[in-house]
Amino acid sequence: MLALSEPAVFAGFTLEHVVTIGSTSQTLLERAARGETGPLWLVSDEQVTGRGRRQRDWTSPRGNLYASLLLTDPGPAAKLAQLSFVFALALRDAVLAITQTGPTPPDVRLKWPNDLMVKGRKCAGVLLEGGSYAGRHYLVLGMGVNIVSHPQGTNHPATDLTEAGLPAERDALFGALSSGVVHRLAQWNRGDGFAGIREAWLGCAFSMGREMTVNLPHERFTAKAVSLDHNGALVVIRDGVEQIISSGEVFALDEQLEVRS
Repeated sequence: MLALSEPAVFAGFTLEHVVTIGSTSQTLLERAARGETGPLWLVSDEQVTGRGRRQRDWTSPRGNLYASLLLTDPGPAAKLAQLSFVFALALRDAVLAITQTGPTPPDVRLKWPNDLMVKGRKCAGVLLEGGSYAGRHYLVLGMGVNIVSHPQGTNHPATDLTEAGLPAERDALFGALSSGVVHRLAQWNRGDGFAGIREAWLGCAFSMGREMTVNLPHERFTAKAVSLDHNGALVVIRDGVEQIISSGEVFALDEQLEVRS
């Protein structure tokens, strides 16, 4: 049965579960714009108009996990973008919590800015959106985890947990996720604890220290990804010069794909 973890309930989170919806994130954005505050999880068995970054369609068939979380004023406005790292870490925590069966953790890593990678392939994405109402900032953190199926022809090679040899039950994964979010939000501490979040993220980063293709809205180039700055922007070395990337996408050079802007 789909349910919040005890830590999430204790922290005041609530849950709504629907069979089908256009988009969990869009629905929560519309409700937040009318004054709803949360913290509220919305989970759907399927989405018919799901989307990813840059308004790309996100395939959302039944069997996977589609969830969005509404938060209001979780921290200072200047630090809210850091929540994508908080949420990504909580998602990785949840996957490891229900799939790790031995002393060696499975190959589950995070790729800047918002992808969960399993054995080198994209298995989930995190999307952060927001706005303001009556002087308060709200955020909706949306995610989709490929559990039993994954899309074909994507701009990243994709996989799902089952194909990767990490079978998981959706309801168990969500329970672990709702708990992990409470833990990581407390660690983040309204932005004061981002140094610890940054350190944890770098400890499981995908392709850090390697040459990457950097895809920006109006430019594409190759650079070596070396770190995150204190706000979560990607630090790269391009032609021997350090450059800060605050918005964009990165691709490992050995990923066989067609990069789409």
